Amino acid sequence: MIEFRSLNNLSIHLDHLIKGRLWLKVIIGLLLGAAVGVLLNPSTGLLSEVISLQIADWLDLPGQIFMRLVQMIMIPLIFTSIITGIVGNTSKNLKTFGFRLLLYFIFTTTIAIIIGLVVTLILKPGQYIFELGGFPNSGESQINPVKQTDLIGNIPTAISNLIPNNPMESILTGEMLGVVIFTIIIGVAITQLNRQTAEPIIRFSEAIQKICMIVVSWAMMLVPYAVFGLMAALLSRTSVEIFLGLGYYMAVVMLGLIILLTFYLVLVSVITKKNPLKFLKAIREPQLLAFSTASSAAVMPLSMKTADEKLGVSSNISDFVIPVGATINMDGTALFQCVTTLFMAQAYGIELSILSLLLITFTVVAASIGTPSIPGGGVIILASVLQSAGIPIDGLIIIIGIDRILGMFRTAVNVTGDLTACIIFDKFYGAKSKLEYKN
Repeated sequence: MIEFRSLNNLSIHLDHLIKGRLWLKVIIGLLLGAAVGVLLNPSTGLLSEVISLQIADWLDLPGQIFMRLVQMIMIPLIFTSIITGIVGNTSKNLKTFGFRLLLYFIFTTTIAIIIGLVVTLILKPGQYIFELGGFPNSGESQINPVKQTDLIGNIPTAISNLIPNNPMESILTGEMLGVVIFTIIIGVAITQLNRQTAEPIIRFSEAIQKICMIVVSWAMMLVPYAVFGLMAALLSRTSVEIFLGLGYYMAVVMLGLIILLTFYLVLVSVITKKNPLKFLKAIREPQLLAFSTASSAAVMPLSMKTADEKLGVSSNISDFVIPVGATINMDGTALFQCVTTLFMAQAYGIELSILSLLLITFTVVAASIGTPSIPGGGVIILASVLQSAGIPIDGLIIIIGIDRILGMFRTAVNVTGDLTACIIFDKFYGAKSKLEYKN
């Protein structure tokens, strides 16, 4: 087997962010941004609407730069990480391991969606908005009844479309699911090469990983300023009354995320027989970094290091599960998309049938698999979910405004789900490491 340097060894570039309490700086930036945004809002009378909007555009700049930097290196980072993880596994182990990992991810995503459906249907967060007059509606989106035959007929096409016929097109358009499948196929093919032929490819992958981590470390320096600017810009453009009115919806999303987190802890306790509280303590650093950055891709190296050193997971397991999970295991994002879809339907006064709820479930599972692991990635895909359910997307602009806050929480849950998958699959496929959680 070819020796390579695992991505978790490159997490040294992120260590200073943890030691520097990045999460605390983010919270401070969040609070200061909210205060500045309220002062800049035209409703206070301190500034005119034109000047307020101009200042908001400049406040958005650090956040836009951060998101573009992460988007820029996301594909090469995931590409090289998956190849490294595959090469580190035996081909025999990979056949059953990869298929069962996919089934596990689909299972947990479905559970997340069910949680989202239940809490939203019971608590009805959109009812309050509807009573206030609902969201704006341009009338362009109409309810399109979905036939069951159409849903079933599209499944074979959707399965065949999983394999990209033009990998470069998937890379250029950011279709992450196509990129992941292409990378897995290439990674498996590399395992069939002899050592002399494959070694330069592994060395090249390692160099790309180093470069990506340097860029990530640069991007992370902008995070507190990005959060400050985005929050200030949000409240300078949005009335405080509307923002407070969305608080109930945000509370419902966070309640669902807490239930999902509890579900992970139950899996840890029942399947691995580990103490769930010790598990939470061991993964607090990647959780805090995920909360700070709202990007699963940016946290991958630290997640791998935590899995190896504090959870005792085999590096071959973490090198494969973490990159794949950061791309297709978006349970927190799936829950958010489900709650938001029902919330929007309630806000527009739309009654959804059982068939429509099933369609939403199927669409969210498919959409969450392809959701970019970047800040705002959940909202990017959400438009397609709304359209498939026949719900107007006009009110989505309001959701985009508060998405940064919810994104921080759901990304922390996404990372927790990836690390949960690591210790579960390590129990069956790992090196049976006897390491206990470190304090």
